This record gives sequence, structure tokens and C-alpha cells, in this order.
Amino acid sequence: MCGIVGYIGKRDVAPLLLEGLQRLEYRGYDSAGIAIHANGTGKAAGGLKTAKAKGRVRELESRLPKRFAGTTGIAHTRWATHGAPTDENAHPHADTEGKVAVVHNGIIDNASDLRARLTADGVDFTSETDTEVLAHLIGRSAAPTLEEKVREALRVVEGTYGIAVLHADFADRIVVARNGSPVVLGIGEHEMFVSSDVAALVSHTRQVVTLDDGEMATLKADDYRTYTTEGSRTSAEPTTVEWEAESYDMGGHDTYMHKEIAEQADAVDRVLRGRIDDRFSTVHLGGLNLDAREARGVRRVKILGCGSAYHTGLIGAQLIEELARIPADAEPASEFRYRNAVVDPDTLYIAVSQSGETYDTLAAVQELKRKGARVLGVVNVVGSAIARETDGGVYVHAGPEVCVVSTKCFTNTAVAFALLGLHLGRIRDLSVADGKRIIAGLRKLPGQIAEVLADEPAIEKLAADYADAKSMMFVGRVRGYPVALEASLKLKEVSYIHAEAYPASELKHGPLALIEPDVPSVAIVPDDDLLEKNRATLEEIKARSGRILAVAHQEQEKADHTIIVPKNEVELDPILMGIPLQLLAYHTALTLGRDIDKPRNLAKSVTVE
Repeated sequence: MCGIVGYIGKRDVAPLLLEGLQRLEYRGYDSAGIAIHANGTGKAAGGLKTAKAKGRVRELESRLPKRFAGTTGIAHTRWATHGAPTDENAHPHADTEGKVAVVHNGIIDNASDLRARLTADGVDFTSETDTEVLAHLIGRSAAPTLEEKVREALRVVEGTYGIAVLHADFADRIVVARNGSPVVLGIGEHEMFVSSDVAALVSHTRQVVTLDDGEMATLKADDYRTYTTEGSRTSAEPTTVEWEAESYDMGGHDTYMHKEIAEQADAVDRVLRGRIDDRFSTVHLGGLNLDAREARGVRRVKILGCGSAYHTGLIGAQLIEELARIPADAEPASEFRYRNAVVDPDTLYIAVSQSGETYDTLAAVQELKRKGARVLGVVNVVGSAIARETDGGVYVHAGPEVCVVSTKCFTNTAVAFALLGLHLGRIRDLSVADGKRIIAGLRKLPGQIAEVLADEPAIEKLAADYADAKSMMFVGRVRGYPVALEASLKLKEVSYIHAEAYPASELKHGPLALIEPDVPSVAIVPDDDLLEKNRATLEEIKARSGRILAVAHQEQEKADHTIIVPKNEVELDPILMGIPLQLLAYHTALTLGRDIDKPRNLAKSVTVE
């Protein structure tokens, strides 16, 4: 969950690395550091220089010595796993002699055992991190090349890693390796880059190579080569990054979160573009690699994801059941991978991840593939690990999402599930008339999202009214429950107000004990066949002096405030009903003075267990 960036070429490296760290700061922001070859490359190199600082990248920038020149270096911005955020625990980490510098994303599971062994051999550790173990292992290796030194160290390491390594005696290269944490090479003109995310590369090159698990690479200024951790050469081919550098800028907004909320109408238009088939009232999803006969053989669908991806999976399961009449459910990938689940050959498994690198979800995919299951991916990042590991899938085309909390990617993923549900439904028993109805609803979504966003000033005022809450309840029934879960998560993530989500029907089975004037309830009240049931829930809350904010298609008499959302088809209504609650979370956090793009204790892409 940390950010790695490296460069080798002819340019002054420190400004390039700082720029890259600033683009990656959403991946971790409790400390940062840089290591460079002090005098460029070749035999004249004068060793390594390192600068590290607790806090944001700007703290590191302020601490850089005036003479910190070189043309090769690596850098890191951290999200703490082992050891508190301190200068000492910041990356890069060095060996005892200061010849090796390592930046690392991931967790070394056997770090304690390796640390004890190295300590017994006389090594003095200067940090609490697992990463420092790697630096000492590499530094103590007697192998003649840096590649072999790194390979020897990795042979005794258990866990996940994306690493970049410098060595004072090998100033003409950077060696990198991947196992479970992303590593991307950027190919320039007589210069090479490496990063854990293309966001740090696109302002310099759009030609990239993504390493697979168990793969290493050596970067020199004029070339690169890839190979396995066992030493066999591989033939990784460059691909072109889809997005321009401007896609990662704020575009005139004060925060990335606000920008990404505002982009949702255009983002949904992108995920629909070129996929609708009016002739047969269905959609084209060519990347599924699932023909009609295979689709008709599916007896159950299981959707796996974490956090917001799990919540979109719940929406997706309902869409698939309603449109395709296939039993479907969603489960946190982090639970599924540990419970030794029965893997059914007639079940279609779907892995959901914005980054395509979420470690718990990737591990679940790998376990399913080992057991012979068919697995599809629903991801945003083209060429990501989950996209490569699955049998096929759907890209959601949300564009880069930089804010730690997910907004536009959540919405686009829900739309992608609507497309998948329609596709499967039309192969099975969904009528032409219902296919046309859903397509008409999908086409209305971008315009209706724009209507919701136009109501932002009113939602901003509501946020000021509710920002003093000590806790909030979110309730919804059937289609509304996943919306309540996601809205509760958004508020927690970005405002730090405690929030809980419950099925509305469950309130009377315990949670009503929490209702009081200081604990407002946000109720999802779509105009569907459960409208009167949901209104009865509002009555229950009101009878206990609870404040109510309703998200509905019409004014709700028992609510203190109602956010009106445009009506679509009942199956698609949840996609719209979550968007005003993204704005509510945003403006609540703004009212409370929170750091919206970088909420405390969190990072964007969770590539550790």
C-alpha cells in the first residue's frame, strides 16, 4: 500500500522522484524517503545518499540537502505496517555498510525469524520494519552481481513484495522484483523509470511493462531486461497507458474526491459507450470470454471484493438475480480466501477491484484458479494483476481515481454489473421488452447523475446540519441496503464520524436501541414495491425521537430532510441513490476540516493482507 518510484538516466533525479512521490502520495503518506547514487553512474560513483522524513512528501522535500545531485535513485512514500511512522522507519532502508538501499511495498511474513537470525549473526537493526531485513540480506550476500544478491535474499523471504534496490557497487542499474505488489517499468528515451503505479510515470512516458508475480527486472539507462526469480529470461512486452498525465490532475477542483464525484456522468457514459446492442436489446461484452452455451450453464454467481468493491458486488448480485434469474451473492474476498469454501464447477466467480491489485482479492482469485474455477474480473486498471489472472472480464473505464475513497469507480462498477446482468439475462430468459427497458434506463443515467450533482449546494447545507452528529445510522431495504453500506463507509472514511449500516427490517431486532436525537438516520427510500415498508421504518425511528434524512424519489413526510433523486428503472435506482450520499460525506468532512484526499490511517490500493 506504499508508493515506489525510481529513475535511471541523465536527468537530475531528486526533482523527478519528488514529483513521482507527490503523484503516489495517495498510496501512503505517513513518511517518505529518497536514496540516490551520489555522483551518477559508472566507476566514478561515490556511494549512496539518503534522505528520510516522517510525514508528507513536503516534509521530505524541505529536508533534502542542497547538494543532493545524481542521475539514479529510488524513493518511497509509506503506509505503515511494521513500526510507527518515524524517520527511522521511513524507507529506503540500508544495510550495515550503507551500500544497499531498498524500498518495499508489501509484508514479509517471516521477518521476525529472519531478524532474529541476523541479530544472532551480529547485525544491528536501526528500524522496526520488516523491510530492513531485506537490505541486510542483500548486503551480506557474496554473490558477484546485484541480480544474484537480490535473488538470494528473495529465496529466503516469505510474503508479498514489490521492491526496488540500489547498490553502491553497481551504480549503472536498479534491480526490481514483484510478488503480490505491483511493479511497473516506464520506458523513456535513454532513461528508465519504475513505479508501483502508472500515475508516477505518465508525465514522462506512456510505454510501460507490468511485471508478473515471481518476476524481476534490471533497469539501465538505455535498456531493461526481465527474468524470473529463478533466473530464466522472460519476454515482457511494453503496452501503452490509456490515460494522459492530465487525467491525474485536479482539473480546477480543490480535491480529487470532488473532481471524481463531478466526473461521474462522463465516466458512466464511457462504460456504456460501444457496448449497447439495440438490435437484440442486449450488450456486447467481448472481454468475458464466455460464450452463450457456457453462460447458460452457469448455475450460481459468487462475487468477491473488499470495501467498496464488496458493496458494488452486493448491488451486482441483486442485478444478476433480477435480470438473469441466476442465484447470486457477494462475499468479502478477505473472508472467502480463508474459509476453505466449496468451489462448485457450475459457479461463475467474479472478482471486483478498482486497482486490480487488491491483495486479498488477488489471493482469492489465485486459490479459485488453483481449484479449477472459472473467474471473471471487474476492474478499472487495464493490465492489472487481477485482469491478467482471470479468464476474462469487464473493464469499468472510470479513469484514474486518485482520492483514497472510491466514488466514480464504485458507480461505474455498479453500471458494469448492470451490463453483465443484462447480457446474462438476454442469453437466458429476459424478454426483449425488458432488455429495451433496461437499456433505456442505462442511457438515462449520465443525464440523471448530472441532475443529482446539480443539487450539490442543497446537500452542502444539509452536511452542515449533520456534521455535529456523534454517530449516524444508515438503513435500506433489499436494493437500498448496499447503498446504505457504501454511504456509511464513505462517511466513516472521510469524516471520521462513526456510522453503521443495517437492513431497515433489522432495526427492530436490536439497533433501535441506539436511536436518539444525537444519532441521525439516513434512510434509502426508493419508490418501489417496498415503499410502504420503508415508510414504516421512518415511523419507527421518528417515534423514538430520531432525526431522519431520506434519500428518495419523492418527499417523505416523516423525514426531517429529503434529498430527491431522479427515478430510473427499479433495478438501476441504487446506482443513482448513492451519489448524493457521496456529496454528503464530502461536505461533512469539509465542514469538519478533514484531509479529504488522504484520510487518516488509510491508503488507496490495499496490496497487503
